[in-house]
Amino acid sequence: MRRKSLTGAACPIARTLDVIGDWWSLLIVRDTLRGRTRFSEIQKSLGVSKNILTRRLKDLVGHGVLELVPAADGSAYQEYRLTEKGRGLWPVIVALSQWGTEEMPRSGPRQMLVDKQKGEPVGKLELRARDGRLLKPGDTMMTRVDA
Repeated sequence: MRRKSLTGAACPIARTLDVIGDWWSLLIVRDTLRGRTRFSEIQKSLGVSKNILTRRLKDLVGHGVLELVPAADGSAYQEYRLTEKGRGLWPVIVALSQWGTEEMPRSGPRQMLVDKQKGEPVGKLELRARDGRLLKPGDTMMTRVDA
């Protein structure tokens, strides 16, 4: 079955999922946030087939999430780097990780996001009003804004 494009959808969530809604795409963004920049590094980390990875990388570059740049070490290789748009997905990745840690627990070793400077666990992401109040889902609504 052919996937329906959500590019023109009114909902920003739907438009975003059109770009990064595939699990491989989010895992590629996660890996590039962790410093993996070469095709072979990403492919080895994810265990994804080369043809699927090639398509996902092409799509992410096409949507401006990643850019293909010469290798930092001066070799003939190219690397995938997050653009500013791509780096904007960092809070999304953190939120998914925190949700997964709480709601999909597993036994054995776990991963935890820590502050590099202090070595302490990072606090849970929170949505706050401009005046600092903690907001819950019932405290918000979507409204139309004409551009």
